[in-house]
Order: sequence, then structure tokens, then C-alpha cells
Amino acid sequence: MSRTSFQSGMAAEEIALRLYEAEGARLLARRWRCAAGEIDLVLAEGETVVFVEVKARRDAATAAASVTPAQWRRLRLSAEIWLGTAPPGTDCRFDLVTVDRQGRAERLRNVFGAD
Repeated sequence: MSRTSFQSGMAAEEIALRLYEAEGARLLARRWRCAAGEIDLVLAEGETVVFVEVKARRDAATAAASVTPAQWRRLRLSAEIWLGTAPPGTDCRFDLVTVDRQGRAERLRNVFGAD
């Protein structure tokens, strides 16, 4: 990953975080890492834990398309590890936030449900 893409990713995460915080969400972790992978943002919206994947690309469609099935599997496995330390029955949701080159963010809530 180039320094420019790293900086772009960090800026996109900040934009996504501000979007959630403006609606009352609270940051629990940023770039949380475990053996299964990394979660860009972990937030609390009321009693719900929200796991957020953030993608920065030239446009929202390109960003959304850049998330591979393998990335979603790693995110889900990482979330399971995170939830292993949470109270039983904790509600969770998986969101995708895309950020284009102009800094416009689009949030896709609950991008997949439980299998």
C-alpha cells in the first residue's frame, strides 16, 4: 500500500467516523486487529455494535465493488472475535461506507444479515 493510499484510507475513515458521530454513534475501536483480520471502525449505536468497512475510490460504485467476498469473510470472522468479549445476545450490524475523491460519503447499512 502506498503512502498516498494509506493517507486516503485514513481520511476516508475519518469522514465515515464523523458521519456516524453526527448521528450519535460512539467509537469503540478504530482499525481493530485480531488474528482473523482488521475492522476499520467499530461503533456503538445505542445497544447495537456496528462493524464498518470503509472504502475510498474514485466513485461510490467502484468503492462498493472493491470489497471482495474474502474481505467480507474476514470482517465477519473478526466481528465474531470482537463479539466473543461482548455480553451474550449483543445486537450487531455490518455497514459499508464508500468515500469518493471529492470526500462524499455514502453509507450502506446492514450490507448482509446473518446466514
